Order: sequence, then C-alpha cells, then structure tokens
Amino acid sequence: MNVFRIIADYSHVLAIIGLLVNIVRTKSCEGVSGKTQALYLVVFVTRYTDLFTSLTWYLTIFKATFLVLTFSTLVLIYHTYKKTYDKNIDTFQVLIVVLPSIACGLIFSAERSSIQEDLWTFSIFLESVAILPQLYMIYQTGEAKTITVHYLLPLGLYRALYIANWAWRYHYERYFDPVAIVCGCIQTIFYILFVTMPVFWSGTKVEI
Repeated sequence: MNVFRIIADYSHVLAIIGLLVNIVRTKSCEGVSGKTQALYLVVFVTRYTDLFTSLTWYLTIFKATFLVLTFSTLVLIYHTYKKTYDKNIDTFQVLIVVLPSIACGLIFSAERSSIQEDLWTFSIFLESVAILPQLYMIYQTGEAKTITVHYLLPLGLYRALYIANWAWRYHYERYFDPVAIVCGCIQTIFYILFVTMPVFWSGTKVEI
C-alpha cells in the first residue's frame, strides 16, 4: 500500500472525527448537512459489504471506523442536538443524486452477476455527489461555518491524495479503474468549488 493512500485514509478519518468533536464541543450542528451525512452512511454501508471478510486488519479497522463515526454523526444531528439542526435550510433533494447513482451502478458494474460489485459501483458514484447537500446548504445560508470548513478541507485533501494514489498504482501496478478515477475527479471539482465559493457566489463568506 502506498503512502498517498495511507495519508488519504487518515485524512478522511480525521475529517469525520473533527466534525464530531466540533459538534460536541459547540453543542451545535449548525451549518452541517444531515442529508450529506446520511448519504455518506449509505455510501459506506453499500461499499463495505465485505467488512468481515476484508483481507487485512487495516481495511477492516478503517471500514468499521467510517461506519461507526458517520452513524454517530447522524445521531448527534438528528437526536442529541436536533434543536440546532435547521432542516428548513438543508433542503437539497437527495433523489436527484441517488437515482442516477443507482442507474450508473447497474450500468457500469464490472461484474453484472455480482450484487456486491453493483453496490460497490453505486457507492463510488454516490460518494462523488454526496457532498452536494452540504455545498447547497452553504449556498443557501451564504456562509460556511467553522465546523463545516474544518470538515470539508480535510475531505478535499483525502480526495486529492486518492488521485495521486491512482497515479501511483497505475505506474507501479498497472492498475486502472476508470469509474473510480472519473468519480474521484468529479468529487475533487466540488471541493475546489467550495474553496472558491467567495469568488463564484457573491455574498458567501467563510468563517474560520
């Protein structure tokens, strides 16, 4: 396993932990999209159907960590601090991204006879757009709260490092997965748009 993937995985975990810590510390989930977190939970559940058959402890631990942390985030948003969650702003229609992801998962699955492969491919497509409810929420409010910024920037780093990981794997292993690469690039573009929000969307401010 190359260093780009290792750093990317840890960056991903730190992003989710950072979000949890900030919610607990501030006792508020203001500015956080519950719909984005729900989509990510769907991503992890459908991708990690092999949780108990993973070939290495590294993969098993990380998969379980993503599932537990994301579920915990949803509990904080929809139960513990639900009074601070503004569902009237988190209004992105998730079916807009879920239904095309299901279709693409079925169309582009490498092994049509494998349900596990269909689910994995679906999760790749869904992950590439799961951040959209969060970005739409920022657009609606015109500002990115500190809690959101500290979560999205490490996620952007994770995604960028995975592009480097794919380049490394192609060079040394001749491994090439066009679906994962295209979806990863799409997701990276969304993070770039987040960083440049104050430029593209007049009036949007980022609180650091």
